[in-house]
Amino acid sequence: MRVLMSLTYYRPNVSGLTIYVERLAAKLVERGHQVTVLAAQHDPTLPVEEVIDGATVVRVPAPVSVGKAPLMPRFADTAYRLAKNHDIVHLHLPQLEASLAAGAGKKAGKPVMFTYHCDLQLPAGLINRAFDAGVYAANYTTGTLSNGIVAYTQDYADHSPLLRQFREKITVIKPPVIQDPPTAEEIAAFKERFGLGNGPVLGFASRLATEKGIEYGIQALPSLIERFPDIQVVFAGPYQNVVGEAEYRDRIEELLRPYQDRWVFAGTLKGRELGAFYGAIDLLLMTSINSTESFGLVQVEAMLCGTPVVATNLPGVRQSVTMTGMGEIAHIANSVSLAEKIEKVLSDPQAYFRSRQEIEAIFDLDQTIADYESLYRHLIAEKGSS
Repeated sequence: MRVLMSLTYYRPNVSGLTIYVERLAAKLVERGHQVTVLAAQHDPTLPVEEVIDGATVVRVPAPVSVGKAPLMPRFADTAYRLAKNHDIVHLHLPQLEASLAAGAGKKAGKPVMFTYHCDLQLPAGLINRAFDAGVYAANYTTGTLSNGIVAYTQDYADHSPLLRQFREKITVIKPPVIQDPPTAEEIAAFKERFGLGNGPVLGFASRLATEKGIEYGIQALPSLIERFPDIQVVFAGPYQNVVGEAEYRDRIEELLRPYQDRWVFAGTLKGRELGAFYGAIDLLLMTSINSTESFGLVQVEAMLCGTPVVATNLPGVRQSVTMTGMGEIAHIANSVSLAEKIEKVLSDPQAYFRSRQEIEAIFDLDQTIADYESLYRHLIAEKGSS
């Protein structure tokens, strides 16, 4: 099959959505499919076209950005040109231009579907609220034009304001999760590199962004320090120059002043380094505060490395812990609840241990790819017979 995927940001940008699409595209290529990824040229130094892991990446110039959104005047024409040469158009929402891509797919006579990664909820402000409303309208239009919709979990589909409007089109497919286990040597080297001692180590794996609720993890530290005097924290992920998050970063830096000797920014980690991070920490924190987070792939990655999770009680986000039993669920935006759950897990880690085989059985990567292939074939056949 020839699959055209569309999303706003692609590599070298790092986010859960980007990683999801990258993994899906690479696995589809491995299985003999042709994949093209259409995205914004959010950095003018990036090539307009290149091949990444076997997938052709086409970037549309974005001369202007509004907040986090790059505007692409040539997007619709490019989407239509590409859609004509593919069997199916697979969009990844939220994306401001999604309705344009859906319209291009329809005009080209191809089936259109999308994976809904999360609702959009930008920080407070009149402009951001207007932008949120515009994206919702575009997403709703895309829903009406689409032949099928994929949600990560039924839990999130039942709670999303958008997905509830299109229940009959939804297929639940678990996300593609890939994480090799670290070796003892890699874990030891990681600990030495970042000065981690013998006390408990908490980890974050995310962008430094408002919706991630990092401040609640910081606010939980005083009570945790009383219980675990040698506790440390490692933040893995982009933390400098994150688009639209300068004000939030300043706020986090101020909150961290009393804890600078306990907190390490490790930067963006990939491959074996990321596995070593998961192996080096005792507990991963998923402190997200709103429906911009719909699952959290990093939770399963950590579990595959033997590391439990404390996550917030958000639809979709709570599912990794619920399905595996490998962690605890804390109240949203509540540092007291977060500290209580962290202490509970750190005090009895064996109660939360699950083998890698158990986690792999629940989140089967091959099954995820096969489910997508099956949905593609069904929508293509359905379109051909209409």
